[in-house]
Amino acid sequence: RRGLVPRVSSLPWIPTDAQWRAVLEVAAGESVRNRLMLAFAYDAALRREELCLLATDDLDPAHRSITVRAETTKTRRGRVVPYSAVAGQLLAAYLAYRRTVTTSREALFVSESPRNRAAGGSPWTWSKVVRSIALRAGVAAFSTHTLRHLCLTDLARSGWELHQIAAFAGHRKTDTTQRYIHLSGRD
Repeated sequence: RRGLVPRVSSLPWIPTDAQWRAVLEVAAGESVRNRLMLAFAYDAALRREELCLLATDDLDPAHRSITVRAETTKTRRGRVVPYSAVAGQLLAAYLAYRRTVTTSREALFVSESPRNRAAGGSPWTWSKVVRSIALRAGVAAFSTHTLRHLCLTDLARSGWELHQIAAFAGHRKTDTTQRYIHLSGRD
Protein backbone atom coordinates (compact mmCIF):
# COMPACT_ATOMS: atom_id res chain seq x y z
CA ARG A 1 0.00 0.00 0.00
CA ARG A 2 1.06 3.54 -0.70
CA GLY A 3 1.29 6.15 2.02
CA LEU A 4 -0.63 9.42 1.93
CA VAL A 5 2.54 11.45 1.45
CA PRO A 6 4.76 10.40 -1.45
CA ARG A 7 8.33 9.58 -0.53
CA VAL A 8 10.79 11.84 -2.28
CA SER A 9 14.34 10.65 -2.63
CA SER A 10 16.99 12.75 -4.27
CA LEU A 11 19.42 11.21 -6.71
CA PRO A 12 22.96 10.76 -5.43
CA TRP A 13 25.51 13.21 -6.76
CA ILE A 14 28.61 12.49 -8.83
CA PRO A 15 31.27 15.04 -9.77
CA THR A 16 31.82 16.51 -13.21
CA ASP A 17 35.07 15.66 -14.99
CA ALA A 18 36.59 18.98 -13.85
CA GLN A 19 35.58 18.38 -10.24
CA TRP A 20 36.98 14.83 -10.34
CA ARG A 21 40.29 16.17 -11.72
CA ALA A 22 40.39 18.76 -8.90
CA VAL A 23 39.91 16.02 -6.30
CA LEU A 24 42.67 13.91 -7.90
CA GLU A 25 45.05 16.90 -7.97
CA VAL A 26 44.58 17.50 -4.25
CA ALA A 27 44.80 13.76 -3.51
CA ALA A 28 48.18 13.61 -5.28
CA GLY A 29 49.66 15.47 -2.30
CA GLU A 30 48.29 12.98 0.24
CA SER A 31 50.19 10.15 1.93
CA VAL A 32 50.61 6.90 0.02
CA ARG A 33 48.07 5.24 2.36
CA ASN A 34 45.40 7.82 1.55
CA ARG A 35 46.10 7.66 -2.19
CA LEU A 36 45.87 3.86 -2.11
CA MET A 37 42.62 3.98 -0.15
CA LEU A 38 41.19 6.42 -2.70
CA ALA A 39 42.35 4.20 -5.59
CA PHE A 40 40.90 1.02 -4.04
CA ALA A 41 37.61 2.74 -3.17
CA TYR A 42 37.18 3.85 -6.79
CA ASP A 43 38.65 0.82 -8.61
CA ALA A 44 36.67 -1.75 -6.64
CA ALA A 45 33.60 0.39 -5.82
CA LEU A 46 34.16 -0.26 -2.12
CA ARG A 47 31.92 1.05 0.61
CA ARG A 48 33.65 2.93 3.42
CA GLU A 49 33.41 0.01 5.87
CA GLU A 50 34.52 -2.54 3.26
CA LEU A 51 37.62 -0.47 2.56
CA CYS A 52 38.54 0.14 6.20
CA LEU A 53 38.04 -3.51 7.15
CA LEU A 54 40.33 -4.91 4.47
CA ALA A 55 42.99 -7.22 5.86
CA THR A 56 46.33 -7.98 4.28
CA ASP A 57 45.09 -11.51 3.51
CA ASP A 58 42.25 -10.05 1.38
CA LEU A 59 44.69 -9.01 -1.35
CA ASP A 60 45.95 -11.11 -4.24
CA PRO A 61 48.66 -8.99 -5.90
CA ALA A 62 49.39 -11.74 -8.46
CA HIS A 63 45.89 -11.33 -9.89
CA ARG A 64 45.44 -7.68 -8.82
CA SER A 65 42.27 -8.55 -6.93
CA ILE A 66 40.63 -7.86 -3.59
CA THR A 67 38.44 -10.34 -1.76
CA VAL A 68 35.66 -8.42 -0.05
CA ARG A 69 34.64 -10.70 2.82
CA ALA A 70 30.91 -11.24 3.33
CA GLU A 71 31.08 -10.23 6.99
CA THR A 72 32.36 -6.77 6.03
CA THR A 73 29.62 -6.00 3.50
CA LYS A 74 26.25 -4.36 3.95
CA THR A 75 24.43 -7.17 2.10
CA ARG A 76 26.52 -10.02 3.59
CA ARG A 77 27.59 -11.04 0.09
CA GLY A 78 31.28 -11.51 -0.51
CA ARG A 79 32.87 -10.82 -3.86
CA VAL A 80 36.22 -10.63 -5.60
CA VAL A 81 36.97 -7.38 -7.42
CA PRO A 82 39.97 -6.16 -9.42
CA TYR A 83 42.12 -3.10 -8.91
CA SER A 84 44.14 -1.10 -11.42
CA ALA A 85 47.83 -1.28 -12.22
CA VAL A 86 48.28 2.20 -10.72
CA ALA A 87 46.70 0.96 -7.47
CA GLY A 88 49.09 -1.99 -7.64
CA GLN A 89 52.06 0.40 -7.71
CA LEU A 90 50.61 2.38 -4.81
CA LEU A 91 50.05 -0.89 -2.92
CA ALA A 92 53.71 -1.90 -3.31
CA ALA A 93 54.84 1.51 -2.00
CA TYR A 94 52.33 1.41 0.86
CA LEU A 95 53.29 -2.11 1.96
CA ALA A 96 56.95 -1.03 2.12
CA TYR A 97 55.93 1.92 4.31
CA ARG A 98 53.52 -0.22 6.37
CA ARG A 99 56.35 -2.61 7.32
CA THR A 100 58.07 0.32 9.07
CA VAL A 101 54.92 0.85 11.17
CA THR A 102 53.85 -2.74 11.94
CA THR A 103 54.41 -6.33 10.92
CA SER A 104 50.88 -7.36 11.87
CA ARG A 105 48.98 -9.19 9.15
CA GLU A 106 45.60 -7.93 10.31
CA ALA A 107 44.23 -4.58 9.13
CA LEU A 108 45.64 -3.45 5.80
CA PHE A 109 45.20 0.26 6.45
CA VAL A 110 46.75 1.28 9.75
CA SER A 111 46.74 4.57 11.59
CA GLU A 112 49.61 6.97 11.01
CA SER A 113 48.80 8.94 14.16
CA PRO A 114 51.34 8.77 17.03
CA ARG A 115 48.40 8.40 19.43
CA ASN A 116 47.20 5.05 18.04
CA ARG A 117 49.99 4.11 15.67
CA ALA A 118 49.55 0.77 13.86
CA ALA A 119 45.90 0.36 14.94
CA GLY A 120 43.43 -0.36 12.15
CA GLY A 121 42.03 2.73 10.46
CA SER A 122 38.41 3.58 11.20
CA PRO A 123 35.63 4.51 8.78
CA TRP A 124 35.29 7.84 10.61
CA THR A 125 38.94 8.69 10.04
CA TRP A 126 38.58 7.82 6.34
CA SER A 127 35.53 10.09 6.12
CA LYS A 128 37.55 12.94 7.62
CA VAL A 129 40.38 12.37 5.13
CA VAL A 130 37.99 12.44 2.16
CA ARG A 131 36.17 15.48 3.56
CA SER A 132 39.48 17.32 3.87
CA ILE A 133 40.43 16.45 0.28
CA ALA A 134 36.99 17.51 -0.96
CA LEU A 135 37.12 20.90 0.78
CA ARG A 136 40.64 21.63 -0.46
CA ALA A 137 39.54 20.70 -3.99
CA GLY A 138 36.50 22.97 -3.73
CA VAL A 139 34.09 20.06 -4.20
CA ALA A 140 32.21 20.04 -0.89
CA ALA A 141 29.61 17.47 -2.03
CA PHE A 142 32.31 14.80 -2.57
CA SER A 143 32.18 11.96 0.00
CA THR A 144 33.48 8.44 0.54
CA HIS A 145 30.38 7.02 -1.15
CA THR A 146 30.83 9.26 -4.19
CA LEU A 147 33.69 7.01 -5.30
CA ARG A 148 31.34 4.03 -5.43
CA HIS A 149 28.74 5.92 -7.49
CA LEU A 150 31.41 7.23 -9.84
CA CYS A 151 32.93 3.78 -10.41
CA LEU A 152 29.59 2.12 -11.15
CA THR A 153 28.60 4.96 -13.47
CA ASP A 154 31.91 4.65 -15.32
CA LEU A 155 31.36 0.90 -15.71
CA ALA A 156 27.93 1.60 -17.26
CA ARG A 157 29.46 4.22 -19.58
CA SER A 158 32.04 1.68 -20.73
CA GLY A 159 29.35 -0.79 -21.78
CA TRP A 160 28.97 -3.18 -18.85
CA GLU A 161 25.59 -4.90 -18.55
CA LEU A 162 23.43 -3.98 -15.56
CA HIS A 163 23.59 -7.47 -14.03
CA GLN A 164 27.40 -7.45 -14.30
CA ILE A 165 27.56 -4.11 -12.49
CA ALA A 166 25.19 -5.43 -9.80
CA ALA A 167 27.42 -8.46 -9.22
CA PHE A 168 30.54 -6.25 -9.13
CA ALA A 169 28.91 -3.96 -6.55
CA GLY A 170 27.52 -6.80 -4.45
CA HIS A 171 23.89 -5.77 -4.97
CA ARG A 172 21.14 -8.35 -4.66
CA LYS A 173 18.82 -6.54 -7.09
CA THR A 174 19.49 -4.54 -10.22
CA ASP A 175 17.00 -1.93 -8.98
CA THR A 176 19.56 -0.94 -6.36
CA THR A 177 22.28 -0.74 -8.98
CA GLN A 178 20.17 1.55 -11.16
CA ARG A 179 20.12 4.11 -8.32
CA TYR A 180 23.91 4.18 -8.41
CA ILE A 181 24.28 4.77 -12.13
CA HIS A 182 24.05 8.37 -13.32
CA LEU A 183 23.89 8.54 -17.08
CA SER A 184 22.99 11.58 -19.09
CA GLY A 185 20.97 11.45 -22.30
CA ARG A 186 24.25 11.73 -24.21
CA ASP A 187 25.65 8.64 -22.39
